[in-house]
Amino acid sequence: MPPDICTHTKTRPTIKIGSSGVAVKQAQCYLNSSLTGEGLAVDGVFGPLTDAAVRRFQGCADITVDGLCGAQTWSHLTFWANSPDFAC
Repeated sequence: MPPDICTHTKTRPTIKIGSSGVAVKQAQCYLNSSLTGEGLAVDGVFGPLTDAAVRRFQGCADITVDGLCGAQTWSHLTFWANSPDFAC
């Protein structure tokens, strides 16, 4: 998915399981662009599948695996979503 499709929001709040809204849609879109085979629904609901994808991404990016999409995860997600490659 081209990165220009991920234009839900420019805000980067800390999100986690139970979160919802446009920031979650942005993260889901970035995860789909950063990981092979994810195909997450970009529905704005941070549920178990989004949590698993965030944890998988964090492991691939060699950052703290905690399921929280905070500043460090957003930074790496933004980089990988705009890269022609996949994090994993």
